[in-house]
Amino acid sequence: MFFALREMRRAKVRFGLLISAIGLLVLLILAQQAIQTGLITSFVGAIERQSAPVLVYSVDGQRTLQGSIITPPLERKIRSTEGIAKSGRIGQGTFTVGVNDDSDDSDAAIIGYTDPAVGAPDELTTGRLPRGPGEAVGSDNDFSVGDRVKVLGPGGQTRQTEMIEVVGLTDDAQLQVTPTLFVEWPAYVAAVKSANPDAGGVLPSAIGAAPVSGLDPATLAERINDSSDEADALTRQDAADQTPGVAEVRQSFQVIFLLFGLVVPLVTGLFFLIITLQKSASLTLLRAIGARSSLLVRSLMVQVVLVIGGGLAVGIALYTPLSQAQLGDVKLSFDVRAVVVWSVLLLVLGLLSAVVAARRVLAIDPIEATTGEGGR
Repeated sequence: MFFALREMRRAKVRFGLLISAIGLLVLLILAQQAIQTGLITSFVGAIERQSAPVLVYSVDGQRTLQGSIITPPLERKIRSTEGIAKSGRIGQGTFTVGVNDDSDDSDAAIIGYTDPAVGAPDELTTGRLPRGPGEAVGSDNDFSVGDRVKVLGPGGQTRQTEMIEVVGLTDDAQLQVTPTLFVEWPAYVAAVKSANPDAGGVLPSAIGAAPVSGLDPATLAERINDSSDEADALTRQDAADQTPGVAEVRQSFQVIFLLFGLVVPLVTGLFFLIITLQKSASLTLLRAIGARSSLLVRSLMVQVVLVIGGGLAVGIALYTPLSQAQLGDVKLSFDVRAVVVWSVLLLVLGLLSAVVAARRVLAIDPIEATTGEGGR
């Protein structure tokens, strides 16, 4: 530790620049992680936050609420499946809305449910669940409690009975990067008929289901799929992960993470190898006067830990305020799990990258101090 700190104090600029470089790389990695998480959450957050452990689409719906339609015969087959404790309709549509008499109209996804236990938000950040057709829970980065939302029909027409008041908010609950509202089924039907006055019966987009006590949601999903070739049942997490586009986003970012993850250990390993070569004469002299090679290697590893630890501290400090920002409709957040995982991974990779320099230290022969070869 003494040797490590003394050398770092003597070369403050050199080690400071390395720590700063690693800090910027850590910032880029964590920023990309936050953007990936924010994008995916904006696409499928509403699916992850709704309360049904199992979602059942129609096969033709391609595992999206927007494309799925559950016909009455299929709904009866689903509800008759053994092992269902609760089930309810879930409908979804994207509508043109106005908020608080604002002159600028916008789009909003409205999700309707018949049973709060299988379709409503599973957790609220503030407020309460709807208690009537004129109330809704909104995504918290788009709405505020007390907002009044009007669903516009053809030509921007609306009726007072179609006004919806936001009475609660839920976190990370957008659908397809669109402001999202959760309402009871009658309010959803009214929204559909307002947007399309000629609409007949309103069919659900999916069926939410909860298994009986002791039955795993994945097992219930398998039973529902076995009951009908037209049903496509998925657990809540699978429904979010297998939404079209999610896998592609993850794969794209994995390439970026791989490149960044390789840069940090490569920079660290090359830096310490160069330092070791530059001070080979001093290391040889230390070995000649009795310093053990294990002591020199420990000193090297301590420097690696301090440099990467300092870089992580700088990167996390810069990432913290950035993670509270919002990029358009994409909300970023501080991901503790990502910080821990990347910190451990980069530290391990950094130590492994220093193995080459450590081997160079172990190969030093103290006899070279008397021949002059240690400086070569």
